[in-house]
Amino acid sequence: MSALARVAVPVELSARVPVEVRSPGLGRDGVRLLVSRGPEATHHFFTDLPRLLGAGDLLVVNTSRTLPAAVDGRIGHARVVVHFSTLGDDGRWAVELRQPDGSGTTRARAGGPAGTRVSLPGGGLLTLEEALEAPGTRGGRLWWSAVSLPGGVGVPALLKEFGRPIRYAYTERDQPLSAYQTVFALDSADGTGSAEMPSAARPFTERVVADLVRRGVQFAPLSLHTGVASAEAHEAPYPERFQVPAASARLVNAARAAGGRIIAVGTTAVRAIESATGPDGVVRASAGFTDLVVTPERGVRAVDGLLTGLHEPEASHLRMLEAVAGRAAVERGYDEAVSRLYLWHEFGDVHLLLPQ
Repeated sequence: MSALARVAVPVELSARVPVEVRSPGLGRDGVRLLVSRGPEATHHFFTDLPRLLGAGDLLVVNTSRTLPAAVDGRIGHARVVVHFSTLGDDGRWAVELRQPDGSGTTRARAGGPAGTRVSLPGGGLLTLEEALEAPGTRGGRLWWSAVSLPGGVGVPALLKEFGRPIRYAYTERDQPLSAYQTVFALDSADGTGSAEMPSAARPFTERVVADLVRRGVQFAPLSLHTGVASAEAHEAPYPERFQVPAASARLVNAARAAGGRIIAVGTTAVRAIESATGPDGVVRASAGFTDLVVTPERGVRAVDGLLTGLHEPEASHLRMLEAVAGRAAVERGYDEAVSRLYLWHEFGDVHLLLPQ
């Protein structure tokens, strides 16, 4: 369990729309930035990030593009929403079925049984085949499914035509897909990407990136296609597809050897780079599925710091924050975030955890 289960986050601290919508005149980089160094917490704006870092520091960034992964479907006459999560090596997709709640978002729905058929728009058909049973997942939430689409098109084409970004009840209304893309997002060769936005990188703008480069900060790109989060149960992440290129592995190793700080942008970047790091601390080019769950007991081998959003106190991600920065830093940071009215979730403020 997270060290922050005692923390109560008022519902009004949920960021219901992007900063550029709630505060016209501000850009994405107009969010606030909480910085934790051990028990010390300081308060900034995201545009201050370049002066908080310096020459020799390296930011590890996730280039996965967010998919419009929510699609309406029907089981008989009943409406459902299909969240397309992860493409398996066998061509099947891990999906979650949810129920519309009347306001454009969805609520949890019991999955299964095997053999359940879901009619998709455009004449497609999805069939649930077997529950995805991975460590930390609640049986029946995610299912491996076979998808049959007219004309032999793939799921990315279905999503492009009929999908929309996944959103949950704490948001106010649907936003365009562009609101869920980061400045680092790249198209993948097979059209796949992340079911939910790698949101820690959302505040980056071309201006902030240029300022960082002028300060001598380097960037190491990698990809991890995020699956569908457990919005209710806060389960640990299940296996996700990732790739750490050889050039990025060399950048991380060189920066560490030179005494620079390796700062991951988002928990997805931590999971990917740590999956490519051996017990000797050397990062090597890697690709495939990772089932790594970073905990304080496991620790981190490559990462010194982490830039991340504010997670609910029950979220499993906070175990990763403790692994990177220590329990005291996480607890003090979250106390400060609540008392200073920082905003939560993917459109909210961000938290930079640095070595003390």
